[in-house]
Amino acid sequence: MYLSERYPDPAIRILDESFAKLVLALAKVERISSDCRWAEGPVWMGDHHCLLWSDVPSNRILRWDERTGQTSVFREPSNYANGNTRDLQGRLITCEHLGRRVTRTEYDGTITVLADTFNAKPLNSPNDVVVSSDGAVWFTDPPFGIAGYYQGEKAQQEIPEATYRLAPKTGVLQVVDATVQGPNGLAFSPDEKTLYVVQSRSAPRTLVAFDVAPDGTLSGKRDFIDAEAGTPDGFRVDIEGNLWCGWGMGTAELDGVRIFNPKGQAIGHIALPERCANLTFGGTHRNRLFMASSTSVYSLFVNTQGATVASHF
Repeated sequence: MYLSERYPDPAIRILDESFAKLVLALAKVERISSDCRWAEGPVWMGDHHCLLWSDVPSNRILRWDERTGQTSVFREPSNYANGNTRDLQGRLITCEHLGRRVTRTEYDGTITVLADTFNAKPLNSPNDVVVSSDGAVWFTDPPFGIAGYYQGEKAQQEIPEATYRLAPKTGVLQVVDATVQGPNGLAFSPDEKTLYVVQSRSAPRTLVAFDVAPDGTLSGKRDFIDAEAGTPDGFRVDIEGNLWCGWGMGTAELDGVRIFNPKGQAIGHIALPERCANLTFGGTHRNRLFMASSTSVYSLFVNTQGATVASHF
């Protein structure tokens, strides 16, 4: 369902002229699915022409079919799944609150546990996940999913919150950072020399940046974006290094997606009727932005492409 009948769509706001080249005058924001409690963790499955995302409190993963436009249940229960991505072989990688684990869905549908403990103690509630070009799985592990019974099961936190890297060949799980307060969404710059992480327990929220060494070691932590009244959660990066960030929960005019250039300057905003939690690029040419936003999922064709490692699937 289109939210506006006008071209160009008034929901697309240019905050800096550099954003104009990234938008299409004849593209509109569309609501493609609704009836969620809290939509999160979208991932594009190009070989199946579909989008998957988590409806966390409803304990399910949903599937939208690009060819039919229909939404169906992909997995229920989902162990209160949150973030999703794909590995280099196209397999689904999922963060689960209830299982307090990160899993991989094999080609035959069976599930392999990639990580559920660190130093013999259970993880908190893995939140968001990305895969780097060497096959390493990176994920954040705040305690949000064990804080109550809405997005998981209330449980004791046994280890500090942290950001992890699961080595591709050895399977060794390593803490790469334990300083970010409430680590949430994460993504790499296109050259993978920078890792961005949302710090969701600071006031205001910030996006911090790290330098990434070839062995996965992080250094040079610095504040990259001060969200001020915004509430960034999940985000993705395009091929030019711009950050497309889920935004909102302050006032209504903040709801949607805020776009920042590689220098951290806000250049654009996509207004939505509700807060956007997370997003991904998809479609045949990776030029369709899918936005998981509270109760609904929206899409918008843009004049750039996502820079995700597994985006060729």
